[in-house]
Amino acid sequence: MSGMDSALKPRLKRRSTFEYVSWVVCILVGVGVLSSVATNPNFKWDVVAKYFTHESILRGLMLTIFLTVASMALGTLLGLGLAIMRASTIKPIAALAGVYITIFRGTPVLVQLIFWFNISALYPNLSIGIPFTDIGTAIDTNALMGPITAALIGLTLNEAAYMAEIIRGGFSAVGKGQLEAADSLGMSGAMKMRKVIIPQAMPSIIPATGNQVIGMFKETSLVSVLGVAELLQSAQLIYARTYETIPLLIVASLWYLVMTLLLSYPQSKLEQKYSHTSARVPRKARKVTLTAPEGIAR
Repeated sequence: MSGMDSALKPRLKRRSTFEYVSWVVCILVGVGVLSSVATNPNFKWDVVAKYFTHESILRGLMLTIFLTVASMALGTLLGLGLAIMRASTIKPIAALAGVYITIFRGTPVLVQLIFWFNISALYPNLSIGIPFTDIGTAIDTNALMGPITAALIGLTLNEAAYMAEIIRGGFSAVGKGQLEAADSLGMSGAMKMRKVIIPQAMPSIIPATGNQVIGMFKETSLVSVLGVAELLQSAQLIYARTYETIPLLIVASLWYLVMTLLLSYPQSKLEQKYSHTSARVPRKARKVTLTAPEGIAR
């Protein structure tokens, strides 16, 4: 029995000599780099510590978080609408969404931000009202399109294009049998989207959206070219006065790193949750389990 038990125990994989050598080399390199960074006086770690929680840096961090949350929320809503339009069987609507996605994914976000900030050069005034009537009001575009407004619009519209493709990919992951079952129950297109497609697409959409949130947080640094006092711009304003360029860039980089790590934790948890949910039932064994919602006869 003992021989059988030993045979049933999983055999541990022996580590090769190369792996041990690799560990030693990596540790030595890491210690050397950390020692150099810690002891090099040019890094001025005392200045980094002084400005890490400086009032203007924290204000810039709060503005960066606001731009990230607002742009992601609005971009996701607009992206959902674009994904629905792209999946439409009405060709002009699908083509319109396709053109939007192509333009905003095909041009740099920095160019888009500068474009929206200077939109008043094309449209100095905008009129909002009822067509073919005198009811309306004129808006001064130059006064309306301030740096923060331009940043929010530019980031939102750009993010919507990427979220539309993520959501459309999630829609494609829904099994054809589920759609056929929804059609057999007499569901309308809107109800099928709300009750069947969106809930089942979420396991594919949410992990990718987490990556977009992290990317958006770092992408907000681009709005510094508009004069928006977000995290990077706040650091730049300080070192323009104190000439402590490297320490202030380190402060900004550390905050970006800290926030990225904080955002990565819930993202990893969501990925684990939905990967376990998807793996719980093998794809070949999945059955159509739709039931008729209230108000629809079987």
